[in-house]
Amino acid sequence: MTARIGVITFPGTLDDVDAARAVRYSGAEAVSLWHGDADLHGVDAVVVPGGFSYGDYLRCGAIARFAPVMTSVIDAAGKGMPVLGICNGFQILCEAGLLPGALVRNDKLHFVCRDQWLRVENNTTAWSTRYDSGAEVLVPLKSGEGSYMAEQSTLDRLEGDGRVVFRYVGENPNGSRGDIAGIASENGRVVGLMPHPEHAIDALTGPSDDGLGMFYSALDALSTVAA
Repeated sequence: MTARIGVITFPGTLDDVDAARAVRYSGAEAVSLWHGDADLHGVDAVVVPGGFSYGDYLRCGAIARFAPVMTSVIDAAGKGMPVLGICNGFQILCEAGLLPGALVRNDKLHFVCRDQWLRVENNTTAWSTRYDSGAEVLVPLKSGEGSYMAEQSTLDRLEGDGRVVFRYVGENPNGSRGDIAGIASENGRVVGLMPHPEHAIDALTGPSDDGLGMFYSALDALSTVAA
């Protein structure tokens, strides 16, 4: 049976179409989810894509966190559903309490848009098993509020528990603590990252096809559960 992966659209979402395309590239069925509809329509996993949900008013992701669809996503994540938050989606997952910490303005106060190398620090999450531990992948980064911050005790716990999934390689692009580009929940089913794997699924249109591994990883995780 073909896996069904939901892709949420909020007012201001920009990358839902690209995320859905990445889902289809991986061989899964992309299911559109609307922010105002609490029904997840029987999907097996969810992608919270990038953009500027609700115009980034208050804080990035602060309003989207209270959308009806997120109530269902929080409940489903609590039951083990794989959830991926990309850029604004990462911000939303932090605001929703599914991931710790917060994303704040880049340290140089400039919007950063460039292809970015990442190192895979944890290849055991639902979204990273297709990578070798320590592998370096190239995906686009585009954000103005992408600097990951958390209390030192939280950072220590993330590092100690191996929950840093992706780390920036080379110059830190935004001042994230510990060069952190992406983290996971305690059970490894929820992952958030600032760079955009959905823009790196085809070497013809992106800097690489390295991002596709995250979507393949989710299908592996779902097939393991089904078995």
